[in-house]
Amino acid sequence: MNNSKCSIFQKPKSPTRIIQCIYVVGFMDLFGVSMIIPLLSHHVKYLGASPTVAGIVGSTYGVLQLFSSTVVGSWSDVVGRRHSLLTCLLLSALGYALLGMSSSILLFVLARIPIGLFKHSLSICRALLSDLVSETERPLVMGHFNAASSVGFILGPVVGGYLTEHEGGFYTSSFVCAAIFLLNAGLVWMLPWSEAPSHRTDTNANSSPSHSGRAYDGVKNSQHNCSTDSNNHLGHPHHHNNHDHQHTHPTSSSSSSSSSSSPAVSRVRRWRWDEVSLLQPAWRQLSSMVARIRHVASSDMWDVFLVRLLMAVAIMLYYSNFSLAMEERFQLKPKVTGYLISYSSMLGALAGCLVGPVTQLYGQDMSALLLHSTVLTGSLIFLYATAAGVWQVLLTSTFFAISTTIGRTCITDLELRRGAGTGGPRASGTLIGAGQSVTAVGRVLAPLLSGLAQELSPCGPPSLGVVLAMAAVGLLMARIPKWDSAAARERTKSKN
Repeated sequence: MNNSKCSIFQKPKSPTRIIQCIYVVGFMDLFGVSMIIPLLSHHVKYLGASPTVAGIVGSTYGVLQLFSSTVVGSWSDVVGRRHSLLTCLLLSALGYALLGMSSSILLFVLARIPIGLFKHSLSICRALLSDLVSETERPLVMGHFNAASSVGFILGPVVGGYLTEHEGGFYTSSFVCAAIFLLNAGLVWMLPWSEAPSHRTDTNANSSPSHSGRAYDGVKNSQHNCSTDSNNHLGHPHHHNNHDHQHTHPTSSSSSSSSSSSPAVSRVRRWRWDEVSLLQPAWRQLSSMVARIRHVASSDMWDVFLVRLLMAVAIMLYYSNFSLAMEERFQLKPKVTGYLISYSSMLGALAGCLVGPVTQLYGQDMSALLLHSTVLTGSLIFLYATAAGVWQVLLTSTFFAISTTIGRTCITDLELRRGAGTGGPRASGTLIGAGQSVTAVGRVLAPLLSGLAQELSPCGPPSLGVVLAMAAVGLLMARIPKWDSAAARERTKSKN
């Protein structure tokens, strides 16, 4: 790459503006959604649905999300973040607009279908953020994104409740939500995509965990940064061939011998318009998606996904009967319980800003941080289940919001690190989508387990949550040494 305008000492410009815009997208997304969520069950009953029918209709969204999360995430890897994000926002806006016209149960169900299939804008935003920043910066950026989204989720119900007080409030809220998603789509369309470093995905996709955090270091990355924005994958799909997926370290003789056509510095291709079109042949998109999903399914990441599942169900069990348990155990009025939930939600939003400093404190050791946050979460659920007074519940809620926020960011970051180290095709969207599918399984299991445990005691659901959290701790203690040894082998291999 001989370019007189490029210097080996050149440092890429941090895509600050586009990251800040993504924060706004996340805030507006959950702001609009949270306007509707508290009103759905009331509207279904207003349409004349029985409790059983209302439950079936409510589960439709979760089932669609379960199967579509991984598929849409993989599709975003293939066609690019920009195209997939715009598609999901526009189709979600269509779904909420149809929801605003639902005068029967059938129309209500039809309106929920596009939302269930394509409401993955937050997952694509997280994949986009992981493409834009280095591995060491990712926890900080993800934490800020989660904080911005949580603030939107806190403020949305207030506006939705206000609109509901007027005649036709649900329909008005639905149309306002659809307008918010259209506004988000316009914002995504106008994002400063030229700021996005064109080498980011190639670095994250082909590097092992020990390499991907150094995306801006050394001669290799300076040379990558000299490439033009025309090959930026963030707006375009990634073309697949063996050459693109092979990473050759500058000092690795074994890699250069195995791929004689690969230079010491990863080659940057210039894409033709027919290669980056969203309308590329469907079979090409499908085959690429299948390859990524198959790669993630066959990778040795079952332990990370199992930890996510166990902790997702444990946290949902903590919240499942919270209001009812507060009333039965401490005779708290629903209004006071609502204040307690709002307090916990506010702390969770603020805790997103603590993720970066805490990660730095741990020296980027995400495995240890995940283990400690899981132990803390399990201990807090136990203290809540055995609380003798409201003050103990208040204390556990304070630290529970912080520990779950940190743990959620840790497990996502660990999935991306483990996935990047498997050596397969770039699949950050697929990995995040698979994680969301696992969480969707937890949403299906948690109400069933909560109902069975609540038959025994009001403290039954959180007590079961303690058991699941301790199982997650045991799994982490058994698997973390293997993760560390694998990372050490990767570092040794990279030095040779």
